[in-house]
Amino acid sequence: MEEVQVKQECGKRDFLGFSHLDGGKIIELFDYSLFIKKKRKEGDPGFLPLRDKTVAMIFSKPSLRTRVSFELGIHELGGYSITLDGQSIGLGTRESVEDVARLLSRYNSAIVARLHEHAIIEGVAKHASIPVVNALTDLSHPCQVLADAFTLYERSLWHENIKVVFVGDGNNVANSWIELAGRLPFHFVLACPEGYTPNQGLLDAAREKGISRIEILHDPVEAATDADVLYTDVWTSMGQEQEKQERLRKFAPFQINSALLAKAKPTAVVMHCMPAHRGEEISAEVMDGPQSIILDEAENRLHVQKALLVKLLNHDEYRKFHLTHRLLNASKKIRY
Repeated sequence: MEEVQVKQECGKRDFLGFSHLDGGKIIELFDYSLFIKKKRKEGDPGFLPLRDKTVAMIFSKPSLRTRVSFELGIHELGGYSITLDGQSIGLGTRESVEDVARLLSRYNSAIVARLHEHAIIEGVAKHASIPVVNALTDLSHPCQVLADAFTLYERSLWHENIKVVFVGDGNNVANSWIELAGRLPFHFVLACPEGYTPNQGLLDAAREKGISRIEILHDPVEAATDADVLYTDVWTSMGQEQEKQERLRKFAPFQINSALLAKAKPTAVVMHCMPAHRGEEISAEVMDGPQSIILDEAENRLHVQKALLVKLLNHDEYRKFHLTHRLLNASKKIRY
């Protein structure tokens, strides 16, 4: 599969995946996310970098964390969000992707879209004259993985030898972890049943970068051994309901439970992008146990996405922070 090319017209930049971000830019985004999170904790009423900005949000798939975190984040930054039901507007059916993208560009400052087909969000980005953010497609979920990696960074767990083990389906979240591995150095392992491997194009592209060690294994015990992070997602995603019984059977050995967690490092943390089905992909004792940082990563969707929106819509504010940050940390070694 071809990488999505970043289109820049009059300063326009989209976030459809990690293709335009190198490791240094990702770490910069994480540092700004820390700043954003601190600002929220302090309750600074004057920090409104998205004042007078409007964001159209298209949701063709049900959503809890994505919708709440984006709507709340835009509000807290001084902007205004307009949420649209993808089926109601008929994106690609009742109205062409091109017409919707061009029309929304006349009204708004950015578009956030949670869709089924990845080709549709590529079409929206192609025809929009404002930034477009991928809030999930069947191919990828980059905002989720940004929040995941930021959570590890925030806890000082992120380093080039960290072993992140994704146990389960080679789905859109796994694809975004693989894409991230083509930008930041770390050790990524996907443990999945035969026939449930990730997107081959994204896998080949990430491996060609030669930045990270990327493994696809079919033995969850082998994969989990000495892991720093055990990560999972539901076994049956939206649109796969007819496959549920077959998936439950094939994925049964891939549950993250106490036995599998015991194979990881004693200091390992457990992650899940939610929604979670206790008793299926993860056991209740692990989901709610002391090594789980699942709610932390869910909260961090808010902070990372706020940072991303400021980067896209108020780059002067974003750049000002980093110039100040560099001056204050001139002697700090940049790792990536």
